[in-house]
Amino acid sequence: MAHNQMDILVINPNTTASMTRKIGEAARSAASPGTRIIAVNPKDGPPSIEGYFDEVFAIPGMIGEMQKHPTASACVIACFDDTGLDAARCVGDMPVVGIGEAAFHMASLIAGKFSVVTTLSRSVPAIEHNLVRYGLAGRCARVRASDVPVLELEVPGSNARSRISEEIERAIRDDGAEAIVLGCAGMADLAAALGREHGLPVLDGVACAVRLSESLVSLGLTTSKLGGYQTPRRKSFTGIFAPFSPT
Repeated sequence: MAHNQMDILVINPNTTASMTRKIGEAARSAASPGTRIIAVNPKDGPPSIEGYFDEVFAIPGMIGEMQKHPTASACVIACFDDTGLDAARCVGDMPVVGIGEAAFHMASLIAGKFSVVTTLSRSVPAIEHNLVRYGLAGRCARVRASDVPVLELEVPGSNARSRISEEIERAIRDDGAEAIVLGCAGMADLAAALGREHGLPVLDGVACAVRLSESLVSLGLTTSKLGGYQTPRRKSFTGIFAPFSPT
């Protein structure tokens, strides 16, 4: 696909529209001229994704959003847990990039080791599991929780930013972190200022995923349909899941 026709679908898998707007702005700031960002969220599902339980209920709506945009050049899953990433890669052959995986890879290219600063402690195990799965656990010094609920990032005047900043300070001092990955799409607007404040690279997964998606599309690379990412077999789902039935 020609670069000037590139459409990147950016899905916030939770239902909080204000966060989707913030994610969309971060994606557009990172995108190349001529890339169109389509930022969406499902109407059904959890308002935030904080751990394994929420993740399960976010995936059907997320897959539904992908099915509405089959001609997109690439898709970004804008939840740091990379919610439903493997399932999303089965939907079509467009590249599908999770913001967590994108940020980990980018951080590994510019620093010997990095720390992740996320929201709540319940999200830490999922991120640690992902790092092992991606083969990058050895590059991550520590996954840290700032104990900021995701939706608090949307509240004007909350002390969320200062708590994240304090956690970055601890990561530099105690972990020997050479770069920081922000572990929530809702933190996307904080990366540049926090990087200047602390004097090290601070990576926002939304920006990383958009740029990696553009690279994959420009190189003509698509999701492999051999192995686990094969197109799902045709079958009829029942009940509330019927809209997501592979056809």
